[in-house]
Amino acid sequence: MKNNAAIGIFDSGVGGSSIWQEIHKLLPFENTIYLADSKNAPYGHKSKEEITALSVKNVERLISLGCKIIVVACNTATTNAISQLRATYSIPIIGIEPAIKPAALKTTSKSIGILATKGTLSSLLFHKTAMEHTKDIKMLEIVGEGLVPLIEKGNLEGPEMVNLLQKYVTPMIEADIDYLVLGCSHYPYLIPLLRKMLPPHIQIIDSGEAVARHTQYTLASIDLLRKETSPPKLQFFTNNTTEALEFLLQDYSEEISVEKKDF
Repeated sequence: MKNNAAIGIFDSGVGGSSIWQEIHKLLPFENTIYLADSKNAPYGHKSKEEITALSVKNVERLISLGCKIIVVACNTATTNAISQLRATYSIPIIGIEPAIKPAALKTTSKSIGILATKGTLSSLLFHKTAMEHTKDIKMLEIVGEGLVPLIEKGNLEGPEMVNLLQKYVTPMIEADIDYLVLGCSHYPYLIPLLRKMLPPHIQIIDSGEAVARHTQYTLASIDLLRKETSPPKLQFFTNNTTEALEFLLQDYSEEISVEKKDF
């Protein structure tokens, strides 16, 4: 029965599991299959063509596993490949992009910060979104060089992470931002550390909750929400070591299965 088919989710590694958590919180009975393409992380330095080819590979894998909808839980893959994915496949495809619009609408200092990968910040979709919503607003874009590899290793608060993140947030604080937009699905795992570094008036925005709501809305609109309330099957596949995923999802260890597979 198609309603029981899984929600398919992929990312350039383990970071999109932050999106999975929001989806699972909102839709606790849905079966899910998550692909962590950690072998190819980060996508942020790759060309548009490489990012698109990897995204196609991941989508085809999820379709072959019988998924009913696909969530691209990667800002870089969304901003570079979503148009082609939607043009190629008939399955509903949900994307994720930096939450520039809410930050631009809410800012009172008229200064917002964006922390994202090079691949996201240099994409056409990012620039189109930014131009639409940030007139008369100063937008400080910082490439989070080196953050994704550390998160992939489960290093969320070590000295190397602290020093790197401090270097990126200092110019934002100096620019008097009042909203920090996280433009990579790995970065929500840094929120506890960011809260220690940022003045309390700076709000942090990520896209996870909005993606979960959009997924719910899309499934409801085509009558594909799972009707059963039996425990769901929550599968995670990585083409690298399983430790980082297991560490980030330790609160769900009783419910999920994490396997290493080649894909």
